[in-house]
Amino acid sequence: MTNLVQRWVAAARGAGATADDADLGAAGEYLLTRWSEPQRQYHTVAHLSAVLDVVDRYAELAPGADRVRLAAWLHDAVYDPRALGDANERDSAEFAAGLLATLGAPDEAAAEVARLVGLTAGHATQEDDPDGELLCDADLAILASEPDAYAAYTAAIRREYAHVPDDAFRGGRTQVLKALLELPSIYRHAPLRAAWEDKARANLEAELKTLG
Repeated sequence: MTNLVQRWVAAARGAGATADDADLGAAGEYLLTRWSEPQRQYHTVAHLSAVLDVVDRYAELAPGADRVRLAAWLHDAVYDPRALGDANERDSAEFAAGLLATLGAPDEAAAEVARLVGLTAGHATQEDDPDGELLCDADLAILASEPDAYAAYTAAIRREYAHVPDDAFRGGRTQVLKALLELPSIYRHAPLRAAWEDKARANLEAELKTLG
């Protein structure tokens, strides 16, 4: 069993799943095949690992850290760059609820993980939602990366949307960046905001200039 799958099994157990280790492990392996689909250039196993690492590092900020870990695994379980609107997030949330039910997770836990997955559509959380805030912060951590890593990220996103003409891509990407910049804060949790907010905003504004 790979380290990543072991982390999945541990999180599922922590969230109350009652399936045996073999079934939990098989589910984790199956999820990794989804994260390895050929249409993915950025939303890959590397992205999953990066999100999980942030959640682990700041787990004390989230009362339901194992549910956040499961949501990290499942937030892009369905990923089709040609899907419209928030279809991927909605389908991933539905998939999450169904999968966790088959693994014996309590109904409350399955519903909460599905709710968390849905938040990644717009990365807008309500007040007093530390679990949702940590998931969204972790999902957006790439925005605060160093220039070379940020450039690699934007190039990977463009490859995922290779089917979209340049003008249409620039328009859509501009909308995404402006929506992020219009958030009261890109990062919700204070230590992450202090460490990452300024760098993320600088990266987004620099990219916006290139999209002109």
